[in-house]
Amino acid sequence: MLRLGDYNTLRIVKSVDFGLYLDGGEEGEILLPQRYVTKNMHIGDDIEVFIYLDQEERPVATTEHPYAKVGQFASLEVAWVNQFGAFLNWGLMKDLFCPFREQKKRMEQGNHYIVYIKVDEDSYRLMATAKIDKYLEIPTINDLPALTHGTEVDILIWQKTDLGFKVIVNNRFQGQIYENQIFQPLHSGMRLKAYVDHVREDGKIDLTLHQSGRQHTLDFAEVLLRYLYENDGYCNLGDKSPAELIYDRFQVSKKAFKKAIGDLYKRRLITIEEDGNGIRLA
Repeated sequence: MLRLGDYNTLRIVKSVDFGLYLDGGEEGEILLPQRYVTKNMHIGDDIEVFIYLDQEERPVATTEHPYAKVGQFASLEVAWVNQFGAFLNWGLMKDLFCPFREQKKRMEQGNHYIVYIKVDEDSYRLMATAKIDKYLEIPTINDLPALTHGTEVDILIWQKTDLGFKVIVNNRFQGQIYENQIFQPLHSGMRLKAYVDHVREDGKIDLTLHQSGRQHTLDFAEVLLRYLYENDGYCNLGDKSPAELIYDRFQVSKKAFKKAIGDLYKRRLITIEEDGNGIRLA
C-alpha cells in the first residue's frame, strides 16, 4: 500500500520524456519528474522515493528529503499566507498547508512553528497542525523500560514556560526541562539529546540535559584532565568560579564541574588553588 507523506520503495515501469513512471499498486502509476531522474535509474529497478501530492493533488514522487514526514513533529517556517491558511516550507517544491482551523494562533510569514504532519482523513491531503497536544502519547507500561533514569533520548524543544521548557521526547511523549537544569541557550525548534530523570504520574517525562550520577562525573573528569594536560597543567576555573564561565568553557553545570574536581582531587591527580579559583596537575 502506498504511504503518502512517507518514503516508499517502488519499481520503475515506464520511461517518458518528462520522467519515469513508478508502480504505485492500487494508486496506479506514480510520476517521478525528470528533474529527479539519474543515469543509473532503469526500468525494472526498485528505488526509494518520497510520495506527496502535486499542485493537482495527485501523488507524485521525489528523491528529495523533506524536513519531516507524516507522523513526525517538526519546526517549520511559514513561507506564505493566504485567506485559507499558512503554507510551510518543509524542504519540498510544494509547501505544506496548515489551515487556520489547525493553528493555535494566526501564523505569520517568516516565523517558525512546531507542527505535527498528518494526512487529513476527510480530504486525503497532506497537512500540518499546530494543535499538537492530541498527538502526544502517554507512556504505557511497555514503554517504561526504555524510559528509566539516565536513559538518553532525542528531544525537540517545544515552548518556553514559567518552569522551563516543554519538549517532545522521541517524537512521541511530552517532557519538561526545568529552569534549574538549563545551562545553555535553548529555543523552540532545537533538536538535541537529553536524559530521563523520571516519568511522572501524569505520564510527562522530567529530563536533564546532562547525565547524572557517577558515570557522568567520571566522563567529565577525564575531559577536564585532558584539558589540563593540553594547557600546561593549569585551569583558571575552580569551585568558586561563576557557573556562566564554567559553562562557556566546558558546557557543563557548575555542579558537574565541582564533582569532577572532587573526583580528580581524591585520586590525587590535581591540586586546588587556595582561593578556589583554579586547579593544577599534581
